[in-house]
Parts: sequence; C-alpha cells; structure tokens
Amino acid sequence: MKTVARKKSQPRASRPHMPGYGVPKSSKGLLPWKWAQDRLVKSRQYWIATTRPDGSPHVMPVWGLWLDGVFYFSTGRNSRKARNLAQNPRCVVCSDNSAEAVIVEGSVDTVTARDTLEPIFAAYEKKYKMDVRSMGEPFYRLSPKVAFGLFERNSRNLLRAGISRSSQYFPRIHAQTIPCFCHL
Repeated sequence: MKTVARKKSQPRASRPHMPGYGVPKSSKGLLPWKWAQDRLVKSRQYWIATTRPDGSPHVMPVWGLWLDGVFYFSTGRNSRKARNLAQNPRCVVCSDNSAEAVIVEGSVDTVTARDTLEPIFAAYEKKYKMDVRSMGEPFYRLSPKVAFGLFERNSRNLLRAGISRSSQYFPRIHAQTIPCFCHL
C-alpha cells in the first residue's frame, strides 16, 4: 500500500519540550515526515486513546489505514470508543511499534460518502484480507493536528541486557531517542 502525498505543504518539524529527557536543542537529526508516514502505513494494529464522558482515558487496539494523510478506522457504533467519540471527537492514534513510535493527535468525523468509503473498503480488504462493506458499522477519519515521532536507537540492546524501563538507566533510553514534533 502506497502513501499518497497530500497537496498541502509538509508539516513543520521541531523538538518537543521534554525537560530532563536529554532531547537535543538543535534541529539536526529530526525525523522527516516520510519516516512517520511509512510507519503509519506499515502498522497492522494501532492504539487509539479516547476520553470517557467522566474524563477518564480509554485505550484500545484497532485496525486502520493511513491514506492520503489521514487515519481511517472502524468500530462498533455501540462500542466504548464510538460512544466516547460521539461525546468528544478528539483522540490519539499510535502506531504498533513503540521503538519507532508515531503518535498522532487530532479529531475524528464519521465518513458516510460512498465515493470516499469505496477506496477505504478496498484498501482495508487488501491489508486485512477482510471485506468490511457488509458490517454496517461506522468508519471514522482522524484529521491530524500534531504528530510525534520517537526512535529508540538502542532499546533492544538495553532490554537484552536486562535493563528495565523502571531502572536507573531509563533516562539514557530517552537520551538516545530522536523526537520529531510536527504541526500539521
């Protein structure tokens, strides 16, 4: 599945404000937007975080598609995710590989136009080997506002050495992370 370039300009990359994590101040080594899009396309599962009506968080895995610079997914209309999104359309979607994480924040709307849904259905069937046309559940489109990219260069070596994320070495993992903060 190919990523289709959007007609708008590329996002502006910068560093997030993360005191104590060893994030460099220079723009050298910022991850390009293509790096993030490639990972969003390749992910099989995604994590979606929504907010319950009482303000508490809700996180669940979903299948989805990154197409034309937006994220599409479906969920049962009576699911907790759908009920949360009906109350508050803001959510966060994350790729499935936390060592090369992409985190996308934005708001969703429901896709109902058949001419928009047909390419989504076709791409979904190609990716997941499942025809979702007859399910009758809503499809959502997440329009990104902000994205973060995090690349952990040595996380495998540290974990192989038995160093847990709760250990004294935790800041070193993040010192080797190259974050990208993009305004979309």
